[in-house]
Parts: sequence; structure tokens; C-alpha cells
Amino acid sequence: ILIKYWGHTNFRLKQEDIIKDILAGKDVLALLPTGGGKSICYQIPALMKEGFVLVISPLIALMEDQVNGLKSIGIKSMYFESNPNSMSLSHQLDNAIYGNYKVVYVSPERFSNPFFIEQIKNASISLIAVDEAHCISEWGHDFRPSYRKINSLRTYLPKVPILALTASATPEVKKDIETQLALKNPSYFQDSLDRPNIEYNFLIT
Repeated sequence: ILIKYWGHTNFRLKQEDIIKDILAGKDVLALLPTGGGKSICYQIPALMKEGFVLVISPLIALMEDQVNGLKSIGIKSMYFESNPNSMSLSHQLDNAIYGNYKVVYVSPERFSNPFFIEQIKNASISLIAVDEAHCISEWGHDFRPSYRKINSLRTYLPKVPILALTASATPEVKKDIETQLALKNPSYFQDSLDRPNIEYNFLIT
């Protein structure tokens, strides 16, 4: 799958180990650097399992970019739009549930909508991926209270594994992520944030 869709012959960082644990049905908390290939960790399982991966992401622009990228390589994906000119939420839910998509993106604010929760809990969801998971923590640098609603899926979909992804988190934030998402004995992966291909130059005038 990695070769077919992405043209890579080797995994990066901790990707392969993360994917193996997801396929084994485990909850996973992964700290990987920006640009470290976090999305591969849920996109490949999406293609290997029945149903679709539900990805919670904080920004529409990020979701749109991911969907466009996946479509360009032949992977059916969508994101829930909130534009007044877009199709109704009911129609979008029908597409997600019955449209044979493999990756479906949604903002955390959707989980404040009882109708959305009632419908999405009946979908064939193979994995719940929480991107920018540090947003769930009051100790994080970009706290989003709406992230606290995500754990309602744990109630309705107790057997669906959760993958929490972030580029940086202190020990307090990591613990908060685990608690707030109700992760069950999660596997924990962290790779070095050192980026040898990046350098800083200072010019003092």
C-alpha cells in the first residue's frame, strides 16, 4: 500500500510500529515531529480495514488539503463542510456513512451536535484519529474546549481504537490527552524532534 499510493519503499520514524498496533486494535498516543508523516499512520490502516477512519482535525484548511491530497492518489475521502452554500449536514452524513469513503475528516465542534453524534455512531468506523491532540489539554498551547466532546465516541464505539497524534506535548499534556480521550492502556511512541535539515541563521546589524 505504501508503494502503490505514496511511492515509498520504506516507512519513516515510528510509522510501521504505530500502524501495527492500530491494526491489532490498540489505542495509540504518538508524538511525531511536524512533517514526520503522522497522517500515514491512519491512512494506511484506513485502506486495510473495513469501513472508514474518522479523523478529528482543528482546521478546515488542513482537512481540505488532506482530502485533496488523498483524492489525487485515488483514495476516496471527504470532510464535513460548514459553508452555508455546502450540502446539508444530513446529506453529508449520508455520504460519509454510505458512500464507501476510506478517510472522513471532521472538526471537533461537530461533537456538540446531538444529531451528528446520533448518526455517526451508526457508521462503520474502523479507527478514530485525533490530530493535533494537544488541543484537548488545558495545558496545551492551543486549547480547544470542543475537543473535550470527542470522548463521547468512546461511549458509543467502545471497541474502535483511538490514535492520538501531536507534534509536541509535555508530560502533563500527554497525561491529559490519555485521560480526556479515555485511552485504554495505550501504546506510546515518540520520536526525536531534532530536524537536522533545518538550521537557524541570525544576522545582527
